[in-house]
Amino acid sequence: MASPKTLVSSLLVTLMLCFSPIHSSNSIGKGYRLISVEESPDGGFIGYLQVKQKTNIYGSDITTLRLFVKHETDNRLRVHITDAEKQRWEVPYNLLPREQPPPTAGKVIGKSPTTVQEISGPELVFSFTIDPFSFAVKRRSNGQTLFNTSSDTNSPFGQMVFKDQYLEISTSLPKDASLYGLGENSQAKGIKLVPNEPYTLYTEDVSAINLNTDLYGSHPVYMDLRNVGGKAYAHAVLLLNSNGMDVFYRGTSLTYKVIGGVFDFYFVAGPSPLDVVDQYTSLIGRPAPMPYWSLGFHQCRWGYHNLSVVEDVVDSYKKAKIPLDVIWNDDDHMDAHKDFTLNNISYPRAKLLKFLDRIHKMGMKYIVINDPGIGVNASYGVYQRAMANDVFIKYEGKPFLAQVWPGPVYFPDFLNPKTVAWWGDEIRRFHELVPVDGLWIDMNEVSNFCSGLCTIPKGKQCPSGEGPGWICCLDCKNITKTRWDDPPYKINATGVTAPVGFKTIATSALHYNGVREYDAHSLYGFSETIATHKGLQSIQGKRPFILSRSTFVGSGRYAAHWTGDNKGTWQSLRVSISTMLNFGIFGVPMVGSDICGFYPKPTEELCNRWIEVGAFYPFSRDHANYYSPRQELYQWDTVAKSARNALGMRYKLLPYLYTLSYEAHMTGAPMARPLFFSFPEYTKCYGLSTQFLLGSSLMISPVLKKGRTQVKALFPPGSWYHMFDMTQAVVTKTGKRVALPAPLNSVNVHLYQNTILPMQQGGLISKEARTTPFSLVITFPMGATEGYATGKLYQDEDELPEMKLGNGQSTYVDFYASVGNGTVKMWSQVKEGKFALSKGWVIEKVSVLGLKGARPASEIEINGSPISNEAKKIEVSSKEHTYVVGLEEEGENKSVMVEVKGLEMMVGKDFNMSWKMGVNGAN
Repeated sequence: MASPKTLVSSLLVTLMLCFSPIHSSNSIGKGYRLISVEESPDGGFIGYLQVKQKTNIYGSDITTLRLFVKHETDNRLRVHITDAEKQRWEVPYNLLPREQPPPTAGKVIGKSPTTVQEISGPELVFSFTIDPFSFAVKRRSNGQTLFNTSSDTNSPFGQMVFKDQYLEISTSLPKDASLYGLGENSQAKGIKLVPNEPYTLYTEDVSAINLNTDLYGSHPVYMDLRNVGGKAYAHAVLLLNSNGMDVFYRGTSLTYKVIGGVFDFYFVAGPSPLDVVDQYTSLIGRPAPMPYWSLGFHQCRWGYHNLSVVEDVVDSYKKAKIPLDVIWNDDDHMDAHKDFTLNNISYPRAKLLKFLDRIHKMGMKYIVINDPGIGVNASYGVYQRAMANDVFIKYEGKPFLAQVWPGPVYFPDFLNPKTVAWWGDEIRRFHELVPVDGLWIDMNEVSNFCSGLCTIPKGKQCPSGEGPGWICCLDCKNITKTRWDDPPYKINATGVTAPVGFKTIATSALHYNGVREYDAHSLYGFSETIATHKGLQSIQGKRPFILSRSTFVGSGRYAAHWTGDNKGTWQSLRVSISTMLNFGIFGVPMVGSDICGFYPKPTEELCNRWIEVGAFYPFSRDHANYYSPRQELYQWDTVAKSARNALGMRYKLLPYLYTLSYEAHMTGAPMARPLFFSFPEYTKCYGLSTQFLLGSSLMISPVLKKGRTQVKALFPPGSWYHMFDMTQAVVTKTGKRVALPAPLNSVNVHLYQNTILPMQQGGLISKEARTTPFSLVITFPMGATEGYATGKLYQDEDELPEMKLGNGQSTYVDFYASVGNGTVKMWSQVKEGKFALSKGWVIEKVSVLGLKGARPASEIEINGSPISNEAKKIEVSSKEHTYVVGLEEEGENKSVMVEVKGLEMMVGKDFNMSWKMGVNGAN
């Protein structure tokens, strides 16, 4: 749904600007000295820090701080600094479960400073200086410093500062460090962080078309990738803090300026990018298991005015032979935009239930939107029950009044256990009314069309029904009387230093147990996501599917994410890749952008190119604005053709995508990845944001600029095979850019060597595609006489709450293949094959790419028995590979692709297969 802030003119915003005076770091704070340190009973270390000299800039310094350091695992170090005498706000431990540091003593205790100035773990080493206090984190294996807060006369930053509403700390960085993360924002220059660009973290309803500003989520984590002597090392740094912050990256240093909370740093050692996300998600929570159907294609639009339009969309996709798994409603199905209601005129329940019964039998799903604001309406049952349960955020003892789509609203307080129970009951009631298959939670930054303290105007309707619905019609006055509404340091909110309460909840409003909105603001969407997950799981007994706009550290454990209100422009298309890749690092792998752009109308060419990218987003959905023309993929013949091609490939790849989803759930591994995840030593790909990988080895190289019919793609060293014509290959010893043909209706997708890729035959619905025979694509280095390849497959009863082995309804297969001495071999090792066997899944075809030689395969054996081609109706064929590029590097090198069809190898049973190959030098 449209972002109201997007549509407020910059002039109006500018009128509200509040700029901070500029102070040097050295004048803000004079630092601390370490006065004691000792080992704590839990294996950590506790120290106390005393301020050296107080200043009054941004408030007075806190006199004494408590330092807690602990190696929580072999590869994770925690550094926690807080007020030694008073408890301070932290991200609630019940929202994000983790180890708790020892309670503060209320007074300074401890021994004299130790002469030992290092606290060593297996890979990370914490060291410190006493006066002024600073600390460093080093890697034991190579001695490299990862984080260093020491300030000297040559440093661009000052000492650590810790005031009630202003915390500052900095680290030096080597010039060649490549940084990624610190979101959510739209990075026009790509995924790699750029020095001197603004990075503000504070959840805002700001359209994703706004570049380099704080958007819907807050993820104060970055990955640091360095190439040390030709070897790559990656690590990550999380500052777990929900308060608003500015992060200043200058290339050789990084400075945090935070308006509250504590310093709670986590360092994870890596050393590979995959290790980093594994270690990071082991802390914040593994990504949520996703149902199989969620990996199909989704269609949505704000403006499906009645049920007949939705029915026509579903039928039109089928008629156009474009795959579609899920149909969505924005708020068109609601009664006057009110949550958990149904408009019985536009969406009569009896007809809607009949429609849902029809699509459910086909295997399709239905999802609707839900906003957090509850309409203030005495005749509205949801409101009545909410008031009776006292679930709303308060201001001066009364529910805080705001305005969103229903008009005047109150916001539920999801930090309150009573709210979570009430919310779950409302989900249950709505599910009984309409059996939806998931929920889309929007506007949860939280968004408010007004600012300040508001009342419902007397004598006039609000909203009036005339003009845009996002214009504030309440009577409001600014709230600036507290330091929580007007903090001394102004973060760069919305990119224009707007007040922290602008178009959201007043930051002096109170949550459960007296928690201020000032502290908990960026947790709102996260807390709503957890409550929604609990509610859906309790009523359905199935694997919940939730799509949330606002996210925080740990949101991926419960929900998918889309990148919000983007624009139908080539720039938004390019930016979508960087945002998607960042969310993989953030632990939210199920992510995608509105295909073809949310608004305004995209060009036909752009929509062609966008579906060729969006078909490979982990979450693939077309969505458009109320005020934009229709842009379903069948609206243009050329786009329909591109969609059939790109989505056709996606649906064949569903077994692979679902296996990636399983890996994400088990290890945090992103489904969509930057190339440096698989090629960390290949430094040319460190800043690459125009291509991406699905998993470790499937590379997408799309057209991202108007009028182009070729794409210059970067190929890391090795052999790459074109998925739409597997005889075509790109081969390079050292890596290079290659100009690839890319006519309008085609997209370049390449599979890397040493891979075994499981596929099926596709279909128009994932349920249908899932019943088709399997095939395996096996890739060896081009022309290799010796080689080895691996792959994997995970399948289960996809709506079970958990995604795991051991329940009797899942199967996991490791695939292996080798070539050597003129023999090609492939075999599998199956874990818990009962489920796959119950489905009757068979491997019908095997394609082996990159084999040297020209003579056909012979002496085929399966499970040790020779196979007669005629008796078993097995077809064997070979095709010579053609090179898009590579001959000039490799020389003349005749290589072939061999296909064996007509097989009946059961997916759920171990198999082995081999044949002799006509290889030069082999008998």
